[in-house]
Amino acid sequence: MPSELSTATSVDLTQHHKPAGFSDHFAYGFVKFLRYFADTFFAKRYGHRAVVLETVAAVPGMVGGMLHHMKCLRRICDDGGWIRTLLEEAENERMHLMTFIEIANPNWFERLLILIVQGIFFNCFFVLYLISPKTSHRVVGYFEEEAIISYNNYLAEIDAGTLENVPAPKIAIKYWNLPQDAMLRDVVLVVRADEVNHRDVNHGFANDLSNPSINLEEAQQRNAQPDA
Repeated sequence: MPSELSTATSVDLTQHHKPAGFSDHFAYGFVKFLRYFADTFFAKRYGHRAVVLETVAAVPGMVGGMLHHMKCLRRICDDGGWIRTLLEEAENERMHLMTFIEIANPNWFERLLILIVQGIFFNCFFVLYLISPKTSHRVVGYFEEEAIISYNNYLAEIDAGTLENVPAPKIAIKYWNLPQDAMLRDVVLVVRADEVNHRDVNHGFANDLSNPSINLEEAQQRNAQPDA
């Protein structure tokens, strides 16, 4: 697999879904609420922020994939590729966590915070997905938009020399097929590119489910069809 550094800088960092309707505004407000607490608690400690927030980011894909899996089993229907996409997203976010654990080395309080935040968020997101998959995917889309902003700021601090550009962890070099001499800045670039992809995928899923003439199964089938 070729190195991902070559494409990590060519992604669209500015795309934003303008909220439309109650569902979108709820999702946007909820994410901004989480952003406020993250900014208050972590400030510019971006490595530690990433450790905690990536534990949250790894939840939606697993929850969505699991619920789609169970629904397809009950209805004996195809998933249109959604399950694999969502589970791969969860795995990718977990690798973000494993990478930043090596960089930030969280203390005991942050590890406790991870347990608490993950427990609360998992149950809240599970219930939300049962009620409205569309809103759930919009939440993730906005969450990823905020993640892109955070990683932009992370890069700015590295480039300014405020944060040390340390060597990339071995786990990151192996996972993203980075050069052996890759640095932290390279890691942040590829992680940010992952978040851009998750943003686009989840806003795309939410857009499909926003069409009142398309139900969940029809949206899945449409995503399963190859492009003409």
